[in-house]
Amino acid sequence: MPGTTSNRSSLWFLAFTLLSFLAASTAPTPLYHLYQEHLHFSAATLTVIFGVYAISLLVALLTVGSLSDFLGRKPVIFTAVMLNILAMLLFINADSVAWLIAARVLQGFATGMATAVLSAALLDANRQQGPLINSVAPLLGMAMGAMGCGLLAEFAPLPLQLTYWLLLVMFVLQALYVWRLPESVSRQPGAWASLRPTLHVPPQARRTLWMVLPINTAVWALGGFYASLAPSLVRTATGSTSNLIGGATVAALTVTGALMIYCLRNRPGDKVLQLGATLLPAGVALILIAVHTASLSLFFVGTLVAGCGFGAGFLGAVRSLVPLALPHERAGLMSAFYVLSYLAFCLPALLAGSLTRTFGLVASTDGYGAVLIVLALGALFTLVRQRPVKVCSEVR
Repeated sequence: MPGTTSNRSSLWFLAFTLLSFLAASTAPTPLYHLYQEHLHFSAATLTVIFGVYAISLLVALLTVGSLSDFLGRKPVIFTAVMLNILAMLLFINADSVAWLIAARVLQGFATGMATAVLSAALLDANRQQGPLINSVAPLLGMAMGAMGCGLLAEFAPLPLQLTYWLLLVMFVLQALYVWRLPESVSRQPGAWASLRPTLHVPPQARRTLWMVLPINTAVWALGGFYASLAPSLVRTATGSTSNLIGGATVAALTVTGALMIYCLRNRPGDKVLQLGATLLPAGVALILIAVHTASLSLFFVGTLVAGCGFGAGFLGAVRSLVPLALPHERAGLMSAFYVLSYLAFCLPALLAGSLTRTFGLVASTDGYGAVLIVLALGALFTLVRQRPVKVCSEVR
């Protein structure tokens, strides 16, 4: 068909666009200490800047998360890309905490819109590879954004602007290319009604959603801590001042998670979930030991172990859920899944940031880690006792 790309090209474009959005989402992480030095704000304010992103993302998932099921995928993808272009411009010109908050709010809404529609579009394009890409691309994107920005901040000029200029160019090209995609969903009535803040979980997926929720919560709470407070924690515990530390911590967690996803992609969903619930608390325990012994090497070893649990838990949850939805239910189900995920991503980290004012960063980290260990082990106990989560290859 003239003006459209092949199915394989569409799959690559959708995967790259999803990766780009998540890369942009972690790009500020290595720069937080530079922003703190320039703008003079506390760790608690840092978690607010981080938290407004996640809250705005949740608002997008609750309101426009299902919109592409009614309007089609392409116009919603284009709108999300344009919003992220505006967010990059705000970051480039940010000279106060208010500007940073505005940029993160806009970026969060764009990412929430994009996450739901791109996840659904990937499933439309390929039912076999879609779930795997939905699991791997966000983690690789987070790693590339954090590590790439850390490298640029350490070795390139304009550390607070250059990353955003590069991302801006990338999103402009994506906005131009998206109209070449074939449309996989026809327009249907109900778009305005879909904007009501509701969670669209198909009845056949509800039991599975509740079953995977505990380990998924632990996984995303760990991710939220790494995206907000982990770089500051490493500096406090070890005295390191390198700009690479912030990006390296996030990259170590997410790249390991992505590799784990790839290695376990053909394993049964229930076994993958159990493995994640075993490795995650082991890694968190090593991280806590590293903090109290001021060992940077042990911190990264613990991060690698926790990253294996991170990837296994995320893959098990996605593979258990996404095949259970019919085509017109996919964006709604992914929105609901990511709403619950990002609640775990932002709320615990915001609480931890607030507690640092009273108890300090290290003591708050101890409490945070203890909760994650208990939650993951509780999830493991539940998964072992429950009947195995059946991962369907097709909804009949």
